[in-house]
Parts: sequence; C-alpha cells; structure tokens
Amino acid sequence: MTFDASGTTFHDDDPHANDAAPYGGGDPYADYRTAPGLPFTELVDLADRRLGAGVIAANDEFFAERENLLSRERAVFDPERFGHKGKIMDGWETRRRRGADAAHPFPAPEEHDWAVVRLGAPGIIRGLIVDTAHFRGNYPQRVSVQATSVEGSPGPQELLADDVKWEEIVPPTPVRGHAANGFEITGGRRYTHIRLCQHPDGGIARLRVHGEVVPDPAWLAALGTIDLISILNGGTYEDASDRFYSSPAQIILPGTSRKMDDGWENRRRRVRDTNDWVRFRLPAQGAVRAVEIDTAYLKGNAAGWVALHGRNGETGEWFEIIPRTKLQPDTPHRFVLHAQAVVTHVRLDTFPDGGVARMRLHGSLTESGTAELARRHEESGA
Repeated sequence: MTFDASGTTFHDDDPHANDAAPYGGGDPYADYRTAPGLPFTELVDLADRRLGAGVIAANDEFFAERENLLSRERAVFDPERFGHKGKIMDGWETRRRRGADAAHPFPAPEEHDWAVVRLGAPGIIRGLIVDTAHFRGNYPQRVSVQATSVEGSPGPQELLADDVKWEEIVPPTPVRGHAANGFEITGGRRYTHIRLCQHPDGGIARLRVHGEVVPDPAWLAALGTIDLISILNGGTYEDASDRFYSSPAQIILPGTSRKMDDGWENRRRRVRDTNDWVRFRLPAQGAVRAVEIDTAYLKGNAAGWVALHGRNGETGEWFEIIPRTKLQPDTPHRFVLHAQAVVTHVRLDTFPDGGVARMRLHGSLTESGTAELARRHEESGA
C-alpha cells in the first residue's frame, strides 16, 4: 500500500480497489473524492494556460485530447455524449494497450502512455494534482511524473532527444479513480517542462502543477521596466483578508481580466471600522515608479476606495505608496509616483470591501534585488 500527500490509503495489491462506483445518475460529483489539506494548492499553478503553458505532445490521445489536461474549469460529464470513437470524456484519454500476442495479452510492465507539458512559468514544483474526475474504471493504475529544464522554446523532438535529462519527481504510484490525487514534491530545482505518464494507459481529467516561479534575471534585465508583481516575473500572493468569491492571486495574472470572476472579489463586509486587504511579495527588492489598478468587469461590486502600502524587508515598517483613493467601476486607474518606492512587499487595502481585477507595479529591480534573484536562479540549478 502507498499513501498520497493527503494521507489517503491506496491499495496496490488489488488494482481494482481504487475504482470509483459506476455513475448512477444525478450529480456526477456527489461521490468525487477530494484531497483536502494540501498546503501547496495556495501556490501558483505553473501549468496555467493563462501563463503560457501547453501540452505540446502525447504518444496517444485516441479517446480525448491532451489539451483538456490544462483546462481551467473543472471537468464536466455528459452520460449521453458519444462520438465515432466511443464515449467523449473531458480529459486526456488513451486507447487500451495490448500485449505482443495472444499468449501475452497484457502490455509489458515498462510500456506506458505519456504527455509532455510546457510550464507557463518555469519554477520550483512544490506539488501536483492529478485529477481523474469521471474516470471511474478507466483511469491509469499508476502515474509517474518526470521533469526537466530546457531553456528557449524547444519542440517535442528536442525534448525527447537522448541527451535531455529527465528527473523523476513522482515515481510510479497508484491513484484513485474519480478523485483528486495529490503529490507533495520536495527539492528545489527549477524546471521548464514535465512529462506525465500513465501506467499502462487510461484517462486523466486535469493536471495542476503548483510551485514558485523563478524568473530568468537576464530576461528581466533586458526588459528594463517590468511589472514587478506579475506572476510571470516571480511576484507571489502571500495572504488576504477574504477569498470568498475568487482568489486574490488572480490580481497579478498576466493580461486583462475577461469576466467578473477573473480577479479578486470578496464578500460584503458588515463589520464597520475594518476593511479588506491582500498582500504580495515581489521576486526581489524593486523600485516602483508607477502603479495600475484595474476594476474591469466589476461594475456593482468594485472596491469603493483603495490604498497601497509597501515595506522593504520581512520586518520593515509599512509606508504609504498611494493614499486612500476613490475607484471607478469597470475602469483602469493609473498612478505615476512622485518618488520611486523601494519595496519587497506591498499591501493593497480596499475600503470597505469590493473587487479588483488586476494590479501592476511598474519599475525595475534594484542592484541588491538583481543580485538576490541571480543567486536564487543559480541555486535552483537553472
């Protein structure tokens, strides 16, 4: 028997013990098995399509396309939906593997299916979720995951070449059907790609790769003025007063918000003399020269007023960057600072509550910040 990061017991001696019951009608998620209490799920998903991630190759996708692995929405199930190849599933599903001949009908132990994923933001992987939602008896018996670091924009041929070194970060491990299977990862190496393997075959609905972005300091230096808080550049969401409707981490996603829940919206605050807030950490010490705060698609629920504070260092004193300022709904707001703010952390306060779609901190790393990021980049094996 083996265990995943949630403490759930897996049975390796009976390969069918981890099956889910056949779908019996009603809510298909009623008997879905979650993996609660995984600390890494608060970290950014390095395989988020919004960061530029993609499933760039797979050896087989006969029943369902590999691209479904990175869909942001949870998998859907339609019991009546069939196509020319069989049941249409919302995930990545391969055909049933067969052995060499009638005397050996099962595939050899080393035979398996695989898909290669380009991470949208290279970084240190802290945990994975291999979600087999709706794959009840047709999920893989085991999964394994390898990772590598190859800079630039390599294609499948380059990544699968013999000289590319793949490191196993999850050994072949049993998983449950119709469940979120969590794996906590130790180590501090920086990776650009992962290879998800199904042993020997089957279906996986979604893949999430949580971790910490480690940007290339040479790239940031070449850009000059950058968004110091962007997830792509190593900005990190740390904490917030409220996460009721959507994650505050979405404030620092690249691009513009596309709908109301593609930002941070908190519940209606009823306790007077208090306010909502969210705190972020820059990739390293930076000098902020301009700020953008966007309330796109937040029309009746945008923050009424905001203030922005910063601090330099883990124990530095908070100081005011932008005083309490009225916001307009569904509107971008731009602030040019009279003096640059040297910070490692920022806190955005909303009064009394309300949503913010995006925030940008335009500036550059300080000399000290550049040296710190270069050190971290080198230590992570990049």
